[in-house]
Amino acid sequence: MTEPTDRVAALFDRVADTYDAVGVDWFTPIAAGLVHELAPAPGEHALDVGCGRGAATVPLAEGVGPDGRVLGIDLAPRMVSATTADLAHLPQVELRVADARSPALPPASFDVVAASLVLFFLPRPATALRAWREVLVPGGRLGIATFGPTGHLLATVDELFVPHLPPAMLDARTSGRRGPFASDAGVEALFAEAGLTDVRTVHLALRTVLTGPEQWREFSWSHGQRGMWEAVPPEHHAALLADALELLQTAREPDGTVVLHQDVRYTLGGVQPGGGR
Repeated sequence: MTEPTDRVAALFDRVADTYDAVGVDWFTPIAAGLVHELAPAPGEHALDVGCGRGAATVPLAEGVGPDGRVLGIDLAPRMVSATTADLAHLPQVELRVADARSPALPPASFDVVAASLVLFFLPRPATALRAWREVLVPGGRLGIATFGPTGHLLATVDELFVPHLPPAMLDARTSGRRGPFASDAGVEALFAEAGLTDVRTVHLALRTVLTGPEQWREFSWSHGQRGMWEAVPPEHHAALLADALELLQTAREPDGTVVLHQDVRYTLGGVQPGGGR
């Protein structure tokens, strides 16, 4: 039987060419907000877990500067290949295929660990957080981005998929909105369980503007939501798309655009200072 993480890797291989590349400001501002909270400094070493197409890798590289180092890891080989080509102009960046659950990196080797919209895909979130904590130097900091409450329009459109989805796609991991990910306290408890200290939560009210309903269709196929489309029997695709476009059409602004609202949660913690790299 194919492992869940293998299926996730295969899914993100399939979307590698379109991920964060269809003109919708979603992953880039989310990752930028996370990196802002982590405040990488010149000369530091940073790890980007689940780097995708580099939404967090680039601002991390800008923060650490030419004297620093950024390692981006992703389980999807095509993501890593495409991002390596994109970021060839940043010599302080290295990208490699690796499993976020257990990155197999030296302990106490990074000042900063960032994971934007990654943790809820993993089977044992607290175990992954412990593995990430182990690679932090004393005084290092770790931050993740997950989803808070979803705006009414986006939530209503997403609900159209639910009757077609298998239970595994509705659990706390793959939904990113249930279980420990349903609240600030739930995610903070995962951090505490992993041994992280000074845990805090910050929120971003993300406002994403689509050119119109049709751009939502393109966007929904360009990232992890493609897995939801692929779970819907093909004979139901046309009806689901028609219902979604109708909802989005009724919400159009006077200029024809559609505005989506999503609360983004940043959970941050660290390792107590003391000792050296």
